[in-house]
Amino acid sequence: MAFRFFIILLLLNVGIGFSQSQDSIIDGTPKTIKVIEVENDSTSIKKLVDNELAAKLDEKWFEELYSNALFDTIYKSVTELDFDEIDYPELPTDTLKARLKALDSRTPFNVEYNPSLESVIKSYLKHRRKSIQKLITLSAFYFPMFERELDLYDIPLEVKYLAIVESALKPRAKSRVGATGIWQFMFATGKMYGLDVSSYVDERSDPIKSTEAAAKYLARLYGIFGDWDLALAAYNSGPGNVTKAIRRSGGYENYWNIRHNLPRETAGYLPAFLANMYIFEYAEEHGFKKIKPEVAYFETDTVRVKQMITLDQVSEVTGTPIEELQFLNPSYKLDIIPFVKDENYTLRLPIDVIGEFVNNEDKIYDFAKAEFDKREKPLPQFFNANDKVSYRVKSGDYLGKISRIYGVRVSDIKKWNGLRGNDLKIGQRLTIYPRKPNVSASNSVTTVVKTKPISGDVVTYVVISGDSLWSISQKFPGVSVQNIKDWNGISGNKLKPGMKLKISKS
Repeated sequence: MAFRFFIILLLLNVGIGFSQSQDSIIDGTPKTIKVIEVENDSTSIKKLVDNELAAKLDEKWFEELYSNALFDTIYKSVTELDFDEIDYPELPTDTLKARLKALDSRTPFNVEYNPSLESVIKSYLKHRRKSIQKLITLSAFYFPMFERELDLYDIPLEVKYLAIVESALKPRAKSRVGATGIWQFMFATGKMYGLDVSSYVDERSDPIKSTEAAAKYLARLYGIFGDWDLALAAYNSGPGNVTKAIRRSGGYENYWNIRHNLPRETAGYLPAFLANMYIFEYAEEHGFKKIKPEVAYFETDTVRVKQMITLDQVSEVTGTPIEELQFLNPSYKLDIIPFVKDENYTLRLPIDVIGEFVNNEDKIYDFAKAEFDKREKPLPQFFNANDKVSYRVKSGDYLGKISRIYGVRVSDIKKWNGLRGNDLKIGQRLTIYPRKPNVSASNSVTTVVKTKPISGDVVTYVVISGDSLWSISQKFPGVSVQNIKDWNGISGNKLKPGMKLKISKS
C-alpha cells in the first residue's frame, strides 16, 4: 500500500499563537498588548510587553505541537465511519443539496448529494465543531503553500483538503505502519518521488517538498484513471485495489458505485474528504471563524545553511523559541541541520529574523562550531552518576519545556535517551544531566537557579525587543551566553523586553 491515511479532528486547544508584537486575535477577540517605557543605554524608548493571556496560549500551542496521543484512535475513527442519519436541523437537506450543487459546479470532484455524504457532514458539524475550528485556523498557514505547489502541477486546488484527512496538518504525523508527514508517504514511495530520508532529514515532513511529491503522484494517478475521485481512492489504497473494486462491481467507475468493494478504510476516505471540503468552503455560513495565524507562510523565508547547525543554537542566537523553529523546520528529525556537499538544506525563519541571521552568519557559525567542539567530549558515560536525574513525563510535557527546566538543550535530551523524534508518552522516564545541579528531579519542581557572584565592574542591561542572550553577549567582549545565564539565574533562552540583566565588564 503506497499510502496510509489518518483523520485527526481533534488537534489543538488553541490556534497558532507565537509571541506577538501587535494586537493579538484570540477566538476572534483582539487582546491588547501593554506598552511600557524601559531604559536602555540611557535612552527612554517604548517597548511591547507580551500579553499574559497570549503567553499562556503560546504555552498550550507548544504543548499540542508534539502531541500524538490521538493517533491510536484515528484509524479506527475512519474505518468505522458509519452513515446513520443525523439529526441536525441547523442544516436543512434542501440547503445542503443547493450548496453541494454549487460546489460541484466549480470543482472537478463529484460533489453530488447523497444521504451517506449528508450524514458525514452533519456528524462532523454536530460532534466536531471545536476540532474543525482549530483545523481552519491552522490551515491559514499551510494552505497558501499547498495551493502554490498544486497549481504548478495542474492539480485541483481542492486537493489541499486531503491533507486534513491524511494528517490533520501535522508535518511529523507518523502512522503505525510508518507512513509519515502531512501527505503520509511510505518510505519507498517517498524515495520514488524524490523525498530525502536519512538519519538527519526526513523530507516527507517538509510541507513544500512533500506537497510537490504528492502533486506528482496524484497527477500520475489521474492519468491512469481519468477521474479525480478514483485518483484519491488509489492514493489511499493503491491503484490495484481500485481496479479490483471496478471489476467486482461489474465495470462501474463511479466511486460511490464501487465503494462497497473497496477496503473499509478507503470506503470512508472520500466521504471524509468531501465532508471537509464542504465545511471549509462554507465555514462562515456555519459560524466558523477564519482567524489569521500569528505566523503566516509568506511572513517566513529560508536561508541555505553553510555549516552544520542545530535549532537549539539558532534559538540561542536569534531568541526565537525552539518550538517555533521546530514548527517551521519539521523535516530535521534530530533538530540538527546537516551540511552535505551538493545538498541544499535550508533553515526557515520568521522574516524579521532572517536579516539578523544573514548579517551575523560568520559569528553564528563560529559560535555553532565552538558549541560542537565543546559538546563532543561530555558524553553521558563521563558524567558523575550523582549528577543524573530521572524525569517522569507528565501530561502537557514536551521536550522544549523539559529542556528549559533543567537548562539543557532539546538535542541533548534526545541524545541521552536515544530519541529520534519529539514524541513523548505520559509516564515515560527520561535521563537528564542538568546543567544546573541544584534543579530537583521532581515533576512538581519550580525551577530556581542560583546566581553566581559577579566580580569587577558590573553594569545593568535592560532587554529590548529583538534581543537574545547571544546578541547581548556580543555587546560585551569576553562575555559568553553561559556567563549571562549564571549571573542572572536564567535556565532557558527566553528574554522579555524590560528584563534587567547584570553583566560584568571584567
